[in-house]
This record gives sequence, structure tokens and C-alpha cells, in this order.
Amino acid sequence: MESTGAESLSAQPSGPLSEGLATRIASAIRDAGGWLPFDRYMAIALYEPGLGYYARPHQSSARQFGRGPASGSDFVTAPELTPLFGRTLARQVAQALHAASADTVTEFGAGSGALAAQLLEALGERVRRYAIVEVSGALRAAQAERLARWADRVVWLDAWPAAITGVVVGNEVLDAMPVQLLHWDGAQWFERGVAAVGDRDGGGWAWADRPTALRPPIEVDWPAGSVTEIHPQATAWVRELARRLERGAALLIDYGFPESEYYLGQRSGGTLMCHRGHRADTDPLADAGAKDITAHVDFTAIALAAQEAGMNVVGYTSQARFLINCGLLDMLQGADARAAAAAQMLIGEHEMGELFKVLALARGLPGFDPLGFVAGDRTHRL
Repeated sequence: MESTGAESLSAQPSGPLSEGLATRIASAIRDAGGWLPFDRYMAIALYEPGLGYYARPHQSSARQFGRGPASGSDFVTAPELTPLFGRTLARQVAQALHAASADTVTEFGAGSGALAAQLLEALGERVRRYAIVEVSGALRAAQAERLARWADRVVWLDAWPAAITGVVVGNEVLDAMPVQLLHWDGAQWFERGVAAVGDRDGGGWAWADRPTALRPPIEVDWPAGSVTEIHPQATAWVRELARRLERGAALLIDYGFPESEYYLGQRSGGTLMCHRGHRADTDPLADAGAKDITAHVDFTAIALAAQEAGMNVVGYTSQARFLINCGLLDMLQGADARAAAAAQMLIGEHEMGELFKVLALARGLPGFDPLGFVAGDRTHRL
């Protein structure tokens, strides 16, 4: 194993679950021959059954998704911020359902269930079946409680449905998919992984690099020491979506950039980030399982994978422009100050409005012109 740059030992969290996850990670490193690719580490830290951040049996959705630090949550999502998000998105979902002559919505990674509740409320009888693909048993239980009112329409799936007709929704799903890390030392590229430190399981781990043939998708004048991400799992996911989607549209909402903005010498630290208690840090090796780990989305890679797999890219724009096109400002007529402030968080340029993007994909919908992109479409910038 060849290592470059400084290696930083990160302390492990305390407590039975954290100790169990530390042991699991140490075992995975040992089984991999002493070096674990970061995407595998990230997958364990987030999704290991019973131990990962999204899979702990006691982990409540309120602990993860909330409206602010006072709620005790780790981060805020748009549906938790205000129901206006789901009500506005519902207009686009309704148009796509009509175009597909369908009555089914499939949501991936439904979080606390807030968005599902908002869509079901707004769409009413237009949705006869609301399928949720959720890998976390803890989150599934929270969703079931929140969506009890629509128990006759909501179903949970452990894996991909064999075929999908209707509308697919993914809000902050792609950013939680494990990424591979690449490190440029000024002369060559390395893949960044994790190696164990200490003799006992759970003794700790540190960054370790190996030479690789992997590269970022575009050439950039990277400064020595740069670290960036590539997204093979996210692109594989969208290819699988294309394989399953027979007729309908997919709406993917997340924070990220096109590749020309993602891969920049000025962005030499990459986009990998951790979230806990509404505080961000850049050390995913510390407190594994106790905090979220995310990376921004390369929307160019997602769009290209979708096209290559047979879907059409029918829209790409900022969250602000998308919500305004779908009538958010009309919904604010007569709203109180609190609702107006929450809406500003959704569309403000320095809040969620510009960082978050919406990508719309479709198959089998000739002539479909989604209303969320009638003005300000940026597909040409992908």
C-alpha cells in the first residue's frame, strides 16, 4: 500500500452502536487487505444494518431531518422547512402524471415522510399508489407513522420495482450515494481510501492513497494536494432507473453543479461534507455513524448516464426558478410572515434557491414540456 500526504487519525465515537460500527469498519478494512475504498467506507458508515447513520434502530427521523438547531436535528430539508415545497412540487408531479396517463408516484429515500405527506395531500385522488423505496428500517417506521392517513395508498419496497410507470421523485437522494475520492499529488492521481491504525478492532483509521487509473471527467489544472469526487454509484442508479422506467418522468432535486462548475482548480478540497447538529465538518473518519456524509451532485454525469440509457433530459434549472415556474409566488398571496420567510429560504440565492437544482428526466412522453422549466432552463449548461 502506497500512501501520500498527511494521514490523520480520527477518534471513534463512544457508545455500543458506535463501537459496533467501528468494529464493522475495521473488519471490512481487514477483509479488503488493509485498504478500503472510500465509497465502501461511506456505505458502511451510512447504511450498515443496525449500525449506520441511516440504519440505527433508535435513530428517529426527527433527529436527522428538522427545521433548525432548536429541533435537535442534524440538518434541514426543504419539505421540513415548509409544506409549500411539496405543494408547489405537486403541480409538476400532476402535469407529469397526466402526460403519462398514470396514477403512481415512486419516491426514493423518503426521509421523514414529510414530502410524501405534502404530495399526497396536494394531489388527492390523482395518486392511487404511492410507493416508497427505503433502505432504512428506522426511517420506514417513521414514514409509516406520518403517512398513516394514506395507509391504503402507500406501499414500501425493499428494492427496485420491476417496472415503473408514473412519476419518480428523489429529493436529496443522490448526494447520499457513496462516492469515490481522488487525490492529485501534483504528478499523478491516487484513489483515496481508509486504512486501520492500531492493533485492535475499532482502534482507529486514517486516510491512505493508492495509484489509480481513475480520473475526473474533465481535465483541470489542479493544484497539488487537490481532492475531488467521482460518482459511479449515482450514475449506476440513474441507469437502473432508465432500465425500469417504462413511461413517465423523474424529478431529481439536490445540491450540486454541472461538471464545468464541479471540477475546478479553485474547488481543490472537493465537496465532501458531514452534518451533525446543524454544524458541518469535513472529516468523515471521525464519529462514523453519528453524522451524515454527503457530496454535491455532478448533474452532468447524471444527465449523460440517463441519456445513454435511453431517457430524455427534459429540464434542468435552479430550485428557485423551478418553484417559481410551478407557482410558488402565487401560493404566497396572503401568506403570513412565517410562510414568506420559509419560502425565501427555498428560493433565496444565498439559501437553497441557487445551490439546489432540479433535473427532470422522461421516457415515453413525446412532446412533454414540464412547467417547472418554462423559464430559466439550463439544460444547455450540462
